[in-house]
Amino acid sequence: MESGPAVFAGTVFALFGAALLLWTGARVLHRAPVAHGVSPVASTALATVFGVLFLVLGVWCLTRI
Repeated sequence: MESGPAVFAGTVFALFGAALLLWTGARVLHRAPVAHGVSPVASTALATVFGVLFLVLGVWCLTRI
């Protein structure tokens, strides 16, 4: 009963992190800006860091089941 929220949170975090990394990679591959009005290097680095962070958080939640 208590593992339900952990499965949901882990899945959401992992999917969001993976999608953010995939989207950032596609934007960089096409040489398109990741965020408008921000340095390209800073926005790419920040999006990558948060994508990895959310992916790791999702995997951590799923290991706590």
